[in-house]
This record gives sequence, C-alpha cells and structure tokens, in this order.
Amino acid sequence: MLDAKKLAAVDAAAAKYQPPLRNVSADDYQVIGEVDTPDNHRNAPRPSPDCLHGLIGDVARAGSVSTEANPFAIAANFIAFMGCAVGRGPFMSVGNTWHHARLFTLHIGRSGRGRKGDATSLVSRIERALRGLNADATPQVHRGGLSSREGLVYLIHDGYTEGKNEVAAIFDKRLMVIESEFANILMQSKRDGNTLSSALRDCWDGVSLKPATKTSRLWATDPHICLAAAITPGELHSLMASRELTNGFANRFMMFWAEKTKSLAFPVATPQTEVDALAVRVLAVLEFCNATRWVDKDTMRVSLSTDARKRYEELYHKELNDNSAGERITALIERRAPMLLRLAMLFALCDLTDEVQLVHINAGLAWVRYSVDSVKFIFASAVDEAATAETNDTAQKIVDYLADKKQATRKELTVNCFQGHTAKSRIDSALDELLSCNPARITVESVPRPKGSPGSATKTYQLTGANSANSANREASRGFASSFDESELCEPCELSNSQALTVRTVSTVRKDGKTPQTRMDVDGSHSSHSSHSSHGEAENSDVEVL
Repeated sequence: MLDAKKLAAVDAAAAKYQPPLRNVSADDYQVIGEVDTPDNHRNAPRPSPDCLHGLIGDVARAGSVSTEANPFAIAANFIAFMGCAVGRGPFMSVGNTWHHARLFTLHIGRSGRGRKGDATSLVSRIERALRGLNADATPQVHRGGLSSREGLVYLIHDGYTEGKNEVAAIFDKRLMVIESEFANILMQSKRDGNTLSSALRDCWDGVSLKPATKTSRLWATDPHICLAAAITPGELHSLMASRELTNGFANRFMMFWAEKTKSLAFPVATPQTEVDALAVRVLAVLEFCNATRWVDKDTMRVSLSTDARKRYEELYHKELNDNSAGERITALIERRAPMLLRLAMLFALCDLTDEVQLVHINAGLAWVRYSVDSVKFIFASAVDEAATAETNDTAQKIVDYLADKKQATRKELTVNCFQGHTAKSRIDSALDELLSCNPARITVESVPRPKGSPGSATKTYQLTGANSANSANREASRGFASSFDESELCEPCELSNSQALTVRTVSTVRKDGKTPQTRMDVDGSHSSHSSHSSHGEAENSDVEVL
C-alpha cells in the first residue's frame, strides 16, 4: 500500500490535469434547465378578422359589443343557422356532387369561460324575429337534444301510419339543431345499436335518411340539417372514440376554440330594434335564395368568379390538401376543401349574389384556417407538433436527396443523406409518411439478389413520376362543371366520392298519394325535383341515389 506521502504526491499530480472549480450560482441552474427542457408553450388559436365578413360579421359584432360572448362564436352559430335557412335551392356542383350550404359547427371552450350559451342567444332572438316576419322563411329549430336516428328522422319525416291514423309528412326538410351538450351525442353513439353518428354523417352529405331497422316506419328524403354544438375540451377528449376521429364523423364539424374576450359585470342585451333590423336583412337573403319555396331543390346554381376559381385552385393543390400535420390531425381536417366551398357559397348568398367572389373565398378560408388551428390546439400537444415537424423535415431531405440521386437504399439514406446523425426510427417515420401520401411521393421497389447469393432482396426508394402530385391533381381537378344538361338536376342528393351513382325507385311510406295540407301549395312548385307531378306515373315514388 502507498504511504501518506505517496498518496499526497498522486493527488497533487492529478490536480494539474483538472480544471479549477468555481462557484455555481442559481442563474447557472436556471440556464441549464432551459437548455435541457424544451419550451412547449403555444398561443390559443387567433381567428382572422376576415371571418367577420358582411352580414355574418354584423351579427357577431352586434351580439358581442356589450356582452361577454365571443364574436367569432356568435358568427359560427349564425353561419350554421343561415346554412340551414337558405335551404337546398342554392347549390354548387363539384364533379358529380351537389354541395349545399349545410354546415356543422362545434364550439369548444372551457366551462364558464367559453360563454357557449351566450354565443347562441342573439341567433335565437333573430330567429324569433324572423318567424314574426315570415314563418315560411324560418326553418324548424330543435333545442331538445338528439338521442337516435329515429328521433332525428321523426323531426322531418315523410309521413307514416300510426294505427288507423295517417300522420302528414313534413315537407320543409330544413332543420336547425342547437345541441348545447355535444357530449350527449357522443355518449349516445357509444350505446349498442345506436346509429345517430352515422345518421349525422348522412345529414351533412344530404342523402336520404333510411330506416335503421326493418320495423322502422320513418323515412326522411333530402334532409337539410345544420348543427350548432358546444362542448368542453375535457369532454371532447374523454368521450370521442378513436373510430369517430377517423371514420368521417369528426371531420364533418367545423371545430373552433373560443372563449370570452372580456369581462363585464353587467352585460347589456342587444337592442330589439337592432335585432329586428338584422332579421329584415336575413329575410332579404332568404327571399333572394327563394327559401320559402322549400320543396324546390337545386334551383340556384352558385358559381365562382375567375379570381375566386384561380385562388381556390391554388389552395386546393397546396393548403387544402396539406398532410404535414400528421395522420391523426389530417384525418380531422380532411374536409377542408368542401367546407371552404360551402362557407364561400354562404358568404356570397348573404351578400345577395350567386357568384362567389375572391372576398368570399378569403372569408371562408379564414374560417378553415381558424378551425385547423383549433384542431391542432385541442388534439395535438406542442411536443406532438414538434415531432411532426421533425418528421416533415426529414421527409423533405429524403425527397431532395432522391431528386438528385434518383434512387437510394435505406442504408444509403442513413449514411449519405443524413451522415449517420439521424435515428433509424425518424427515417422510417419519414419514409412511411412519403409512401402514405395521397398521391404517394415516393415508391419502394424490391431488387432480388443474384441467384445463389445469400440474403433478402434489396429495397430501393425513388420519387414517383417527376414527383407529380400537383400535376396529377390538376388533371383530376376539373370539379366545377362549366355547363351541363339541366336534366342532370333531377337528382338533388349528394354523393360521397366513394359512392357509385346508382339510381333506383323506392316506395314511400305514403301509399294513397294523398297530399297533406302544408304551409304552402306544394303543387304550385314550378321547378321542384321532388314534386309528385314531375314523376308522371311514379307519383308515389322518390328518387334516391345510393
């Protein structure tokens, strides 16, 4: 063993090779903590003033100037109401799909802070004032909550027999549903056999609501239903099942985050004279759309101006089909393009024109962006967004490398493209993202080894044909028909892109052809596509697209 003198000599020699110690302050620990921990704070979504265009903006300002209600929440609820009130007369044709102004809105905000009830108050007052001006122009409003497909159909049914009594059909298929507790709908959808969520998907599409069971006697053709719902973020996360996030139910809603913007101890109601003036303006819009003729379908074609078409085409090939937010978020915002068209169409109608101008596209785009930002804010954490950004950055580097090298194996990507500094898992995530794009940005091919050589086939990655996502989209983007035969309008129902055009005749509940008394003379319709007289011998039949 070393004696004390030798140990002291060793310690002295070791000290020459160590840096001198210094005192570490609290500031040093603060800096170290900031370096090691990422800053994951984000702003809440900030909507653009472009959202408040025209009549919709005037209603929003009237309801929020002296209350705590968020003006954008008021505007969203009013958008849903107007989308319902204008009916199925105005339409925009995109390929073989007829789009109407139907919109579902979902107001998300914390309990007590979202002022979700206040956001619908002015809209309800306008609806009552409108009913006093013209009851035929005002759609049916349901506030009692929804529980099932059958309950929804009952509100706009085609007529049915109850014992020996025949219940008259409801010919006005416009229905505005105000669901202050959207959690109720999500809870109903979890019950075995409940098909409410699928019925609401059909309502957004505008297809006929068929009986869910053989014993059901209720049917509703050509529904025109809009929904304004509200929920807290906690309820939304806990109740929305994964299947509803990906099966097309959730992405039919224009979700938006909105909470009160000011605190007023004594809010003041909007003067009744202002409410009445807004109701008069609403009635002018509905008369322009011929909404009182609610049995007439697809009678007002809404077109896009040259500037609006050009702007929409640019957006369609870029922002409206951008999948860089990750698979989950992309599934929730998949319907950005049709949502923008419906919004722009409604803004144009509220300006008393059947031609969508650039200002209407910009107003609709502002809402789409607000909704996208809200979805990201609610469903993705800042950490998730950072991981998605890393994947997108890695994917772009791969695309740039393949554009130069034409093709590469994964090993070549790891070594030559990333110089071995990028984790295998991140490269794999980026490759999966590029392969699953629609259309795919890269392809993978297996190259078999020479006969007799050991080992599995080698996989090589290369860009798709000139990475022609944009050019391919342009070839298939001729969605707006410049002209077509008016006979094509005989089918007002909308189709999803995945549905084939198949027409069959189905028997209605009513068998005797009796016409019940309604608020207006149904047979007086001069251009209805659903009136009995227009079908000749098929008097008691409806046409439905499956």
